[in-house]
Amino acid sequence: MLDRRIVGLLSLSTAANIKLRTRLVVTLLFGGGLLGTWWYVYSEKQQRLRMQRVEQLKQVALGQGNFLLLDHTGRRRTKTDFLGSWVLLYFGFTHCPDICPDELDKMSAVVAALDKDNSLDPVQPLFITVDPDRDDVPALKKYVIDFHPRLIGLTGTGEEVKQAGKDYRVYASAGPKDDDGDYIVDHTILIYLVNPDGLFLDYYNRMKSQEQITESIRNHMKAYVKLPQ
Repeated sequence: MLDRRIVGLLSLSTAANIKLRTRLVVTLLFGGGLLGTWWYVYSEKQQRLRMQRVEQLKQVALGQGNFLLLDHTGRRRTKTDFLGSWVLLYFGFTHCPDICPDELDKMSAVVAALDKDNSLDPVQPLFITVDPDRDDVPALKKYVIDFHPRLIGLTGTGEEVKQAGKDYRVYASAGPKDDDGDYIVDHTILIYLVNPDGLFLDYYNRMKSQEQITESIRNHMKAYVKLPQ
């Protein structure tokens, strides 16, 4: 009699365990389904937001032109040459006493820092002169070697340089000449970020540190979605 009771209790315990496991499995499956559905909805929402942001950027009248300039090796370059690459762009001049070298040093440090992240594509740094009268190809070739090895210097005729600056709303005005014929060019001091689709994405002023710019660009790169063809 006792044995029957023991067997009965064991049977009830086994049945209860089976029911408990079944409930756990059902709960996990249901919870996993809800989580999967939430993640799908979230991902779709983020995708829509990114595409909306891209469409907004396409409407921004900044960097929409296709510049035609000479690089520091004498090769003709256009904006389309850099499609498919992330670009950091700075406008300045080689006779700039301190601000331009400081900003190009910072831009070079940002590019070098991003290079250390193997999950990111290389960033192409560009320097466009606002002083084409003095910054010819030989002058740029001598100047860019002091910065990141991938830095490309760009110059051209006065009109070509003016048009390139106009596309990015860059202000540039040469000051009066001194007794030696030297002069300073007052100009916009910004580093521009352009995505692989050739769209202006962000800008960084002098107040932004190397670390802040690096983190911002890293976030932009990780969130990037290529435009549909």
